[in-house]
Amino acid sequence: MDFRVLPSGDLTLTNLTAPACLTGAAGDLQSLSLTLRGGRIAPPSTDLPQVDMGGAMVFPAFVDMHTHLDKGHIWPRAANPDGSFDGALATVEADRIANWSGPDIRARMDFALRCAWAHGTRAIRTHLDSLGPQAAISFPEFTRLRDEWAGRIELQAACLTLIDQIDPDSGGGEFAALADLVVESRGVLGCVTFPDPRLKDRLRAFFAHAAQRGLHADFHSDETGDPDSATLRAIAETVLETGFDAPVTVGHCCSLAVQPDAEWLHTLDLLARAGINVVSLPMCNLYLQDRHAGRTPRWRGVTLVHEMAARGINVSFASDKTRVPFYAYGDLDMLEVMREATRIAHLDHSGNDWPGAFLTNPARACGFDAPSLSPGAPADLVICRARHWSELFARPQSDRIVLRGGRQIDRTLPDYSELDHLMR
Repeated sequence: MDFRVLPSGDLTLTNLTAPACLTGAAGDLQSLSLTLRGGRIAPPSTDLPQVDMGGAMVFPAFVDMHTHLDKGHIWPRAANPDGSFDGALATVEADRIANWSGPDIRARMDFALRCAWAHGTRAIRTHLDSLGPQAAISFPEFTRLRDEWAGRIELQAACLTLIDQIDPDSGGGEFAALADLVVESRGVLGCVTFPDPRLKDRLRAFFAHAAQRGLHADFHSDETGDPDSATLRAIAETVLETGFDAPVTVGHCCSLAVQPDAEWLHTLDLLARAGINVVSLPMCNLYLQDRHAGRTPRWRGVTLVHEMAARGINVSFASDKTRVPFYAYGDLDMLEVMREATRIAHLDHSGNDWPGAFLTNPARACGFDAPSLSPGAPADLVICRARHWSELFARPQSDRIVLRGGRQIDRTLPDYSELDHLMR
């Protein structure tokens, strides 16, 4: 239950606390009032009912820029046998072939969206597995859900194939057909990169397909603890060499953290020059990376977010997967992502602008409207009983208030039993 019920209608919320980086003020946290009129944040007013919020922390509704709605919530029927990355790959592949029909995908994606809605997310980019016939199944279901959720959660989809599926010697083929499907779906061109003898040729072909169709690009890169995996550097080099000028996002980038200093320093310089966006997935990578039976992990799996931010690289954090072999937990709750990213990546004691990595940074990377607390912005807000960071991160804020269009929503989460018929 929410920590309080707000009056219906237009009103002014006084005595709120917000990250100063979201308001343009100096420092860490700022006290403010917000007037909500006609579903939007309005200029300050004294002619409306006023509610003292007791210092409660307020955020614009969140942006989750790297998810996998199509994979979500399969754990009961497809658990990872050993928690490893290879175990996850094999288990998901078997489940996809056996079970990913249109109705199955639709039910699980809609379930995930209802979770995200209840937690206070307003925009999501999802990757859709696109190997073989799967793209023709998943993209139509996604576009129908996108239309049904319009006005509640803004949705984008990126195809997800493998870099070795791109033939650099052919201008057509299966990848061209996939790129055309992405255009029809108003989506993003994406793939997974890994070391390959013809990696640069395949990347040039990838960017040629994207440029011809005016598509943004989104990669899964170097999701490994192998320091020799350096496809992120190849992506940045190819962007610079080809002059590709549409937005490019790269996710994971785990191997950077285990590379020699000279290598990661050079790669980050290239990323900054190329203007590439980076999204870190700290919960999933903490779960998978450096997992060895009978041995304590030696590193956290997270990429070099502090070093990236210091170079002006646009860094974001996101949920990634939920209740799948790649990550057994999660609920598309960006407050959970913020809490865990702060702990895993030591975002505390490191500057005051990290809240943007869960709000304005991902919106900029994806082209979503920027979340804002300024007059004129939608009154889409997440309000927590916590009054400062220690209180916010000490508890899960399960009693938060979520406002959409200035109205308090029903935050009841869907019950997992709704998916039982898919698990048998």
